Amino acid sequence: MTFYVENETDVTFDFDVERLVEQVVTEVLEEEDCPYETQVNVLLTDNEGIREFNRRQRGIDRETDVLSFPNLNYVRPSEFEIDENEEADYFDPDSGELILGDIIVSVDRVLQQAESYGHSVKRELAFLVAHSMLHLCGYDHEEDQDAALMEEKQEHALRVLGITRED
Repeated sequence: MTFYVENETDVTFDFDVERLVEQVVTEVLEEEDCPYETQVNVLLTDNEGIREFNRRQRGIDRETDVLSFPNLNYVRPSEFEIDENEEADYFDPDSGELILGDIIVSVDRVLQQAESYGHSVKRELAFLVAHSMLHLCGYDHEEDQDAALMEEKQEHALRVLGITRED
């Protein structure tokens, strides 16, 4: 697995962000039975940065906590069946890895939400990465039942990693 983490903010963390991202990404992909080695890109930005991405990519001119840009088109979530005619669109030709997509996180919102929810910054960042990874695996939360399933999967991944709300 290859993952790229870029922090374009001045915020420093008291934990290893790359290691945390790797753990969360790996756990979600294991739980979703992804049969491929993968690539995931994670950008840590500020509220203005994520607002600009949201405006340009989605036509929504406001900040948010996390954005997910999946590279795959799923029929059903975590159905990693790729037509051989589309392989060039989904796999890195050099590494052979499946390019799952991009995650953009607002560090400002991570800090605000951690304080608001009364848990650690590490827990909030891990939660947002898990949430976004599920989007990269084809899940959404448009319907109540889908939102509940995503919530259950996010919490399960964090529990397995020992990242709790008490952290």
